[in-house]
Amino acid sequence: MTDIVTLKAICDEFKIDPREARERLRAAASDAKANPELAKARKPRTPWQWVKGTTAEKEARRVLQPKKPA
Repeated sequence: MTDIVTLKAICDEFKIDPREARERLRAAASDAKANPELAKARKPRTPWQWVKGTTAEKEARRVLQPKKPA
């Protein structure tokens, strides 16, 4: 059985608002050159979720990771 990572789990981990996270993911998925796996994994009108350990999950985590203050 494959492990599924949901957007809610990532939001809880990074302590970010799910609404903001969805906005950031939509923007990132629309840029297929920068995030090819995330763009391929996106299916409209379906929950944001990824198989644990995939490149798409790593791209999603990179996009959602909180920015460190300079």
